Amino acid sequence: MRVSGLSRRAVLAGTAAAAALAAGPAVQGRAYAAVAAAPSYRWRTAVIGGTGFVTGVLFHPSVRGLAYARTDIGGAYRWDDRAARWTALTDHLGWDDWNLTGVEAMAVDPVHPDRLYLALGTYTQSWVGNGAVLRSEDRGATWRRTDLDVKLGANEDGRGTGERLLVDPRDSDTLWLGTRHDGLLKSTDRGATWAVASGFPGTPSATGQGVTLLVAAGRTVYAGWGDSDGTAANLYRTADGGTWEAVPGQPSGTAAKVPVRAAYDCLTRELYVTYANAPGPNGQSDGSVHKLATVTGRWTEVTPVKPGGTTSDGSADTFGYGGVAVDARRPGTVVVSTNNRWADIDTVYRSTNGGRTWTSLKDTAVFDVSETPFLKWGGDKPKFGWWIQALALDPYDSKHIVYGTGATLYGTRDLKNWAPQIRGLEETSVRQLISPPVGTAHLISGLGDIGVMYHERLTASPSRGMASNPVFGTATGLSQATRKPAYVVRTGWGDHGNGAYSNDGGQTWAPFKAQPSIAKDAPGPIATNADGGVLLWVFVHWDGTKYPAYRSTDNGATWTEVPSFPKGATPVADPADPTRFYAYDTDTGTLLASTDSGLTFTKGATGLPSGDGQFELVAAPGRSGDLWVSAKGNGLFRSTDGGATVTKVTSTSASHTLGFGKAAEGADYPALYMVGSPGSITAVYRSDDGAKTWTRINDDRHQWGWIGETITGDPRVYGRVYIATNGRGIQYGEPV
Repeated sequence: MRVSGLSRRAVLAGTAAAAALAAGPAVQGRAYAAVAAAPSYRWRTAVIGGTGFVTGVLFHPSVRGLAYARTDIGGAYRWDDRAARWTALTDHLGWDDWNLTGVEAMAVDPVHPDRLYLALGTYTQSWVGNGAVLRSEDRGATWRRTDLDVKLGANEDGRGTGERLLVDPRDSDTLWLGTRHDGLLKSTDRGATWAVASGFPGTPSATGQGVTLLVAAGRTVYAGWGDSDGTAANLYRTADGGTWEAVPGQPSGTAAKVPVRAAYDCLTRELYVTYANAPGPNGQSDGSVHKLATVTGRWTEVTPVKPGGTTSDGSADTFGYGGVAVDARRPGTVVVSTNNRWADIDTVYRSTNGGRTWTSLKDTAVFDVSETPFLKWGGDKPKFGWWIQALALDPYDSKHIVYGTGATLYGTRDLKNWAPQIRGLEETSVRQLISPPVGTAHLISGLGDIGVMYHERLTASPSRGMASNPVFGTATGLSQATRKPAYVVRTGWGDHGNGAYSNDGGQTWAPFKAQPSIAKDAPGPIATNADGGVLLWVFVHWDGTKYPAYRSTDNGATWTEVPSFPKGATPVADPADPTRFYAYDTDTGTLLASTDSGLTFTKGATGLPSGDGQFELVAAPGRSGDLWVSAKGNGLFRSTDGGATVTKVTSTSASHTLGFGKAAEGADYPALYMVGSPGSITAVYRSDDGAKTWTRINDDRHQWGWIGETITGDPRVYGRVYIATNGRGIQYGEPV
């Protein structure tokens, strides 16, 4: 998931503008009401390095080193060449705008280098809101916003195509936006208002890809259409901004069904287009590369290697083509990437003669991933990459190539040595967080796609990378024995086991000796009791099907079913009493408790909120039977008798996730941290008096979209809080 230099001198008119740019994104306009943060907090991102799908990288054509990146769920970034790192540009998007954290497309103005445009919208389903366009006059330091009446799909199939947003080459006030289901849109006032572009030939479909790319070739605009059957036209153009035509002689057939990306070589006046038989990033098995001589209208196929062959082990070498970029300084120099090539692994091909011959850069690539060791994926060597649809070539440095993968950005400056070019870009979807009371690490995380990590430092990617033995993709459970913190267990999706334990606080791991048969297909959350002697493992399939829980008293060597445990509920261990476990049955709104180390569970308080909401049950540290229920929009509840009775917390109107940290000086109760709302604003709050009062601790520039998965304070550092985001990694804050 998740390029070089910002020439500030070229665009900043004074120190005030410089300060705004250095400080990061803010917002202008009526849509964002200021809410003061008290006390003042400093917010940073725990360093992992990428970890998500970088769907686009764009060098500015007229400013040395200025570049932007977009991601499928984690917002957009600007590259700061002096600091050699990315700056997040959309962290101001808050709870109500969670669907806007996915960036469908981005565009820059070649004539006005300060202008930047983003098309936002993560999903197109009926249950989400419409998309929006953000427009900036200062490279993303501040924004103005226009809400659209259509939906965009930055985390759907086709998210690596593009760009779908373009500044018209004849008029900087005119913008084009390609949508998936609503045709081509046009703005004549720099993105402030939008209307359907008249005369565009593509017929919108409620289930199609729509416009996959927009590119300028001289003063002509080309548009790719993703809904062709392979015989009808899928590439259109306009020379006057109103009259569209199918490009004559364009390629057809399965290998040219979907135009994925395009790049124009202004030195040779040739347009290069990559194609595949599906939009990707998954599902492509055929593809091709073609170029159009825009002066003569002649098409030439320049596909480096045609899909469909076999690898050395006899596997079918199927794939499509993804990214394409041209060298602004050397005519006929072009790079393209394969995509979805699992058998022979994806690569980037480079040609210096207009595509007559190609060299695979993978064949001579030397990787250094020491900065982000997780890219070894539990082995010794990183892969060249996968899901390569974002590909960019620096217009001021012919050997500086950057490409995105499903986990990082790789860059080279000599066409041989590659390293992650990812500092500051964090796109992890975070599922679980533990802040141990003792030990080297202040944080252990359970993550989407990259398993579990042990964070020795918050300012560097974990040196051990992903937890191995076994390696997980997505983590589903993480638990630490409160009275024996050296003992930690984890669960998740893995090919060589779905559960593991650690006796050194999460530094090294060993797989459970056995696991229930359902574990492979439905690994779910797990809990260890306070002294590490009992495990409760719950099983939930990715489609939502719930299965019985299982219990182990021998460190995962044997397992027995627990019939009285509610299917699908998350087990919670009492932090002080090893014989006690708890569960919240969201199907019936009932709290359950076990006083025999998880052998049996009996019903306690009833009448709590029920339904499909992912309500959360947490236990206060160091206390037996002190339970809190975050019931989302239904509020916050508390039990001090192990779930037998509950009381609604009157200070809180909504609680989405709750955690605990070190108590304030002189306080007799741990600090509480909550994503929720004491009133009308959903934000991050802290309470030092047992939830009697709350103080907001984030601000309008640090919101990160949807942050309702989990939150925890640090038991050793008062005021420090860790927040799980869905696409912006782990955010942590401390009072200043």
